[in-house]
Amino acid sequence: MKNTIDSQLPIILFDGVCNLCDGFVQFVIRHDKKQQFKFTSLQSDVGQDLRTKYFPTVRDLSTIVLIDEHHNTYTQSDAILKILSTFGGLWRFTKVGFIIPKKWRDYMYNWVAKNRYRWFGQSEQCMLPTPVLRSRFLN
Repeated sequence: MKNTIDSQLPIILFDGVCNLCDGFVQFVIRHDKKQQFKFTSLQSDVGQDLRTKYFPTVRDLSTIVLIDEHHNTYTQSDAILKILSTFGGLWRFTKVGFIIPKKWRDYMYNWVAKNRYRWFGQSEQCMLPTPVLRSRFLN
């Protein structure tokens, strides 16, 4: 797995049955003009392997995870800000969000994560990428 996964970085891991998370993945796909990010759900075999390797203490699926090209892992608001800041243009100013204390950012992130199924619903299964997007999703 190491060589295959290492060549796929950066990877975004997300809750595959969460409609909000699916919407965020769709947002990233639209704005990631360089097509640098790969995706996998936290529930998938690849997602489980990555969780074991990179962040074995994270058990709940209420966080988005970014594993960057340097094997650094980011979760919660750190992951969101890092992802958004890579899009260029005005998006690079999202780095300003790091001025807000992590404790406050993650409090808000966790509040939304706790309510995401109630507010946005959930799917019976993980999204199925279109044939065009399939190469960006790891199984």
